[in-house]
Amino acid sequence: MENYKKLEERLDAVSSQLINDAQVPLLHVLIEKDGKVIYDKTTGYKDVEKQHKLEKDGLYRIASQTKAITSVAAMMLSEQGKFLLDDPLHKYLPSFKGARVLDKFDPSTGTYTTVPANREINLRDILSHTSGIGYSVISENQGMAAIYGKASIATGIGSLGVLKEQIEALGPLPLAHHPGEKFTYGLNTDILGYLIEIWSGVSLSTYFEENIFKPLEMHDTSFKIKGEKKERLIDLFQKNTSGFIKVTEPIIEGNPVDYPLLEEAYFSGGAGLVSTVYDYAKFLKIFTGKGKAGDRRFLGSKTIEMLSTNQLSVTAITHGDPTLRFGLGMALINKENAFMTPVSPGSLYWAGAFNTQYWVDPREGIIGLIYTQQYLPESYWDLGSVYKNVIYSQL
Repeated sequence: MENYKKLEERLDAVSSQLINDAQVPLLHVLIEKDGKVIYDKTTGYKDVEKQHKLEKDGLYRIASQTKAITSVAAMMLSEQGKFLLDDPLHKYLPSFKGARVLDKFDPSTGTYTTVPANREINLRDILSHTSGIGYSVISENQGMAAIYGKASIATGIGSLGVLKEQIEALGPLPLAHHPGEKFTYGLNTDILGYLIEIWSGVSLSTYFEENIFKPLEMHDTSFKIKGEKKERLIDLFQKNTSGFIKVTEPIIEGNPVDYPLLEEAYFSGGAGLVSTVYDYAKFLKIFTGKGKAGDRRFLGSKTIEMLSTNQLSVTAITHGDPTLRFGLGMALINKENAFMTPVSPGSLYWAGAFNTQYWVDPREGIIGLIYTQQYLPESYWDLGSVYKNVIYSQL
């Protein structure tokens, strides 16, 4: 640790400044290098009013960090011959056959017209978020948001109901664009979670537990929090003029803020999990180990290579964010967008809606996790970039 003393001091200063400037309400930062922890500290308060300091065993709503776990689980089944990436989605979910694309939408009446999609959605589209399937309330496309809203299509973040019913209701609805044409972040990974249930014959929760969580000893990662662990769920905070206040009102789509405590919330492969920085670091070792973590192989090295390879076509990049590169379930840094960050090409990253962020840099052997619990819309999304600049300056 002596070699990292200066790094520790700089990270301490950054964390303190972020808290003092009311950029974030609390922080847990975990950095590993070559399999060893080089930084692990919490800053701030779990309960601002009572000044209870944040403990290291906190359970966080990791929201879209669930997507990477679901994507790995799906690729494990692919290696068992359950599907091919270019299989049409309707092969497994018939309600998605005959895909159509939204053409015109009349906001005054809620009516719309569609045109036939250039091709059917395939599973590669689902894993790379290029299917044209988006989200509802967080969609930038007002027409799609209205159509999803009328059909009661949920985001998966604490959504109540039955996963099977949600996915089957999504099938007949129009796409935002032709498959493969653009990156549109959406319910693709929730669809993937339901497909995992079809391919495996067990619930998504059971598949995760038996094939990923137990083997990796991720004892604090789950869709539901039960028993004594309930006290470890970190509060969600929202910024106001004086700092941060605890969120007690319903959140996205009117869902309860304490959804991990409820049995009624369905297993959302795109947004449903709760975890700790330590558990998620164990999961990310699959990538630093080229598919192997500990003494167990989860994926072949070639599958990891494919997961880490850009899946977006030139057309999709042109029509979307020109700097985004996306693999099978997570964003990546490659030679084309490496100018954006000190992180090495070949790295993977993403974040959750409540501002939990991760990245894994196999070249440098770095795993980074920066967790807070901050409600939209005023989350400090530059959080990861600030820490990366400090960390990589000290390598």
